[in-house]
Amino acid sequence: MIQEFLTPVQLSIKITIISGVAVIILGTITGRFLSLKNFKGKVIVETILMLPLVLPPSVVGFLLLTVLGKKSVMGEAIEMVFRQSILFTWWSAVLASIIVAFPLMYQSAKIGFQGIDHEIEDAARVFGANEWQVFFMISIPLASRAIISGGVLSIARGLGEFGATLMVAGNIPGKTQTVPTAIYLAIDTGNMKLAWLWVLLMVILSFIMLWIVQMKQK
Repeated sequence: MIQEFLTPVQLSIKITIISGVAVIILGTITGRFLSLKNFKGKVIVETILMLPLVLPPSVVGFLLLTVLGKKSVMGEAIEMVFRQSILFTWWSAVLASIIVAFPLMYQSAKIGFQGIDHEIEDAARVFGANEWQVFFMISIPLASRAIISGGVLSIARGLGEFGATLMVAGNIPGKTQTVPTAIYLAIDTGNMKLAWLWVLLMVILSFIMLWIVQMKQK
């Protein structure tokens, strides 16, 4: 019972940590870049980046299956490098979490960087700071509240991902079964006690993460 409860929890934590780090890095860099640049087609690019936020998870899962399938260029390249497809492995769950969580991180980081007083950044450049020093020592600290909020929200979104994960990783106990998919299976098989334990865990974790976001916004 205890091991049956802990196995999906441990896998979900592992997936969430890896995808969360990736999303925070990618979202912060992309948000910074697009907060500074104006170019033709920028609206289209930003719309594409935000699409996973509004697309049904089944659509995201279907697109991932198409892109990562053995008949696709990317799928063939992955199989050539790793000697196997990443579909129906926990790595595909990581990828699904990154895609669905990225828009939240990107949008929050972008808003944070847009709210920076650029005269402070310019002053640092005058005193000899290069662009990387300005980014890490000035820009990120000034936008830290938005970055932390976006990071927490994106991690929460990745932790709760279900639809796309189910399609690309499946629901294999001990291998690809995360807490959301485990809850689905427990309810389907009538194991309501185990389902309630996972549900309570998810509610507690989600409450804590939302509480952190609310505290950071004050």
